[in-house]
Formats: sequence, C-alpha cells, structure tokens
Amino acid sequence: MSNRQPQRSLARTRSDLSEFLRHHRARLTPADVGLPTRGGRRTPGLRREEVALLAGVGLTWYTWFEQGRDIQVSESFLLNVSKALRLDDAECCHLFLLAHQRPPPSQAYQPASVSAHIQQLLDDLSNRPAYVFNLRWDVVAWNAAADDLLDFGGRNPAERNLMQMMFADPDMRRRLPDWREDAQRLVAQFRCDLTGTPDEPSIRTLIDDLKKLSPDFRRWMEQPDMTGYSRGIGTIVAQSGERLRFQHEVLTVEEHRHLRMVVYFRNEAEDG
Repeated sequence: MSNRQPQRSLARTRSDLSEFLRHHRARLTPADVGLPTRGGRRTPGLRREEVALLAGVGLTWYTWFEQGRDIQVSESFLLNVSKALRLDDAECCHLFLLAHQRPPPSQAYQPASVSAHIQQLLDDLSNRPAYVFNLRWDVVAWNAAADDLLDFGGRNPAERNLMQMMFADPDMRRRLPDWREDAQRLVAQFRCDLTGTPDEPSIRTLIDDLKKLSPDFRRWMEQPDMTGYSRGIGTIVAQSGERLRFQHEVLTVEEHRHLRMVVYFRNEAEDG
C-alpha cells in the first residue's frame, strides 16, 4: 500500500479561500470598520460590497475572488482586502498562500506596535531593560528601565532605530566605552538577520544612508566580523556616570512580523 499523501487539488484550495473570506467577512460588523449600520440585514457581518468599498476594489472582481474563480489578483489587491477584513499578520500570510502567491514582505503590513499583553510583559520586567524591535531594527516598544538607559521616549520615532543610534548619534556613542566592539557585533547580527529576507526598500534606504555616514558601518556590512554577534549593547555608561555591563537574552515575540524582544541582564561582577 502506498504511503503517499494525496495532493490538495486546486479546486479544494479555492474552496478553502472562499470559506476563509466568508468567515472573516462574517465576523465583522459595519460599526467595527466605521460604516453606518442599516436595517434589513439578513446575515451577520459585512456584505461583499462593503468589503470591496473598504478595500478600494471593484465589487465584481472581489465577488469573483471570494467565489474562488480562476482570476489573477495583485499583491496590492490582497493587501487591501487583508486590511479591509482586519486580518493580522498570520492571517494575511494565509490569505496570500490560499491565493497562490508568496506572502508579502513583513514591512508591507506590519503595524509599528505590539499587543497589550506584550507591553504588559515588558512593564513587568521592571528591573531589567527590555525592548522589542523589528527586522529593520526599529524599536517599537520598550519598558521604563530601557527608556532610562537608552532614552527611546525622548527620540523621534524615526530615530528609534538601533543602527542609527549606534552610528548617527554622537551622544550615544560617547556613552559606549566599548563602542567599536559593540557596534561591530551588532552589525554582524543585523546583517545576519537580513539574510534570505525580501529586499525591503526601507531597509535598503537605511543601509545606504548609514554607509554614506559611517565608513565603519560600510566596512562591517561588507566584511562582517564573524567572531561575534549581538542584538544588544554590552557596555553602557548610565546617566549617573556608572559603567554598566550587560548580557542579553532574545525572545521571539512574533515570527511572521520578525518581532524580537531583547532583555538586558546586569553583569554586576564586571560593572565599573
């Protein structure tokens, strides 16, 4: 007897797509998406014409898509439908796969925030600096201890990027007695994180800007140090003048959005 599993047919995938879209359409109400509620609705959820309106696509085209007809849709079409149906990152990826397309780059639909539970977890780590950053190394959430240490709250959102902080902030650099070692290890990890990921334009722009600004960054990106990697800073001089040394642990917050949490642990035996 053969142990081979039967392949899923294209017809079955289209059926799954229709069921997926109807399910997510039914779970929303007009009030959820800012539309007026009118009487005479026979079934719960949004109507197809409301989804098409929210997504900015044609009603006929969306209807055919939901029915699983053999039509070609673009990445922007799928992203617009995902946003209209309030899909999270995993659901958006699943929609792309059902439509026989590669999932979009995470930056295309990633909100710059974390859930309330992740923020609560950060805050519960009250005596340990901790922050969450994305694939571009933008810091999207942090706790009070990390703010005291690295002043995320005092920076503009565009400046809350660890690579920019290391290479474009002279005040930050003065607080890092082991700047060369720390920066080199961070660049090695940053470069490693980007291996095999889509060539996201915002990341490419960040890299190009930092290469122009810093010969060290340009050299380390092109010839990274293969002896060490780090997603955190090892030695920092606190605002009080105390020299603090840290080790780090990294936790995956959400794989699809490339969100990771870095937690700093004091190495008090080496503090100066």
